[in-house]
Amino acid sequence: MSDEHKAALAAGRSMGRSVKRYLEALEANRPKRGRKRSPESIKKRLDAIDAQLAAADPVKRLSMVQERIDLLQEIETMNGAADLTAVEDDFVTVARDYSISKGISYAAWREIGVPAVVLKRAGISRSA
Repeated sequence: MSDEHKAALAAGRSMGRSVKRYLEALEANRPKRGRKRSPESIKKRLDAIDAQLAAADPVKRLSMVQERIDLLQEIETMNGAADLTAVEDDFVTVARDYSISKGISYAAWREIGVPAVVLKRAGISRSA
């Protein structure tokens, strides 16, 4: 295998990793269905759990402890609003070449959830 071939393979793997990281970040930060909870409503529910926890039977207590863990994670997620800037910039750098090499259309990117403005930044157009 020539050095050029090895370099091309390494570049392809690197592009694939960049695309994968961006798509995973998009999916992880996709808005959830249903009514949004406010930090105040979460705090109110946490207070209610704390008040009821001591009197609850063991099975109910287990369920309440898990709910408290879930609510605390939700608050953390709200406070640390996802910053996709770095992975998006990395994606924009490689997306056009990746699309060309893999034969991926604008429509496919849009269907999977990549915003049009990101595709435009990457140089991927509807006609390409």
